[in-house]
Amino acid sequence: MRRTRYKPEIKRNQTFALNITSMTDMFTILLVFLLQTYNTSEVQIENVMGLRLPSSNTEKNPVYGVKISLSQDELKLDQTILAHVKNNEFESGSIDNNDSNFIKPLFTALQKINNESTSKDKLGRILFQADQELPYATLRKVMYTASQAGFPNLKLVTVAGN
Repeated sequence: MRRTRYKPEIKRNQTFALNITSMTDMFTILLVFLLQTYNTSEVQIENVMGLRLPSSNTEKNPVYGVKISLSQDELKLDQTILAHVKNNEFESGSIDNNDSNFIKPLFTALQKINNESTSKDKLGRILFQADQELPYATLRKVMYTASQAGFPNLKLVTVAGN
């Protein structure tokens, strides 16, 4: 005796109903995930006159931090001039006599910010704009002084492009 397999009866005129509840849940979760991970930059970086930033291919957004700019002529903290630069060297009055890499006015200004700041976003972070023609030795003095003042996280600001 041979068994026959059960074949359900197929109705040709029957309509197909799609249950989209689970699909809606999936798209809602995906939308919430994308909205949480979407990030727009709220940090405003202003152009400094006479400063040509190097170009970079990075796609990261800038973070909050203290803004320092170093051009061929001057070192600024936000819009305040801290020291003058001539021939890629800081003026002699702004450099410490015992340490040739230490910029006294920058250290004083950063210490003041560090002592007054209650914002966790700015604490220890610097957005550093530097002219692309300056030698590394000049940039290193600013980085060294900033780290001595309690700002070890330094982000170099660049122009997007090739």
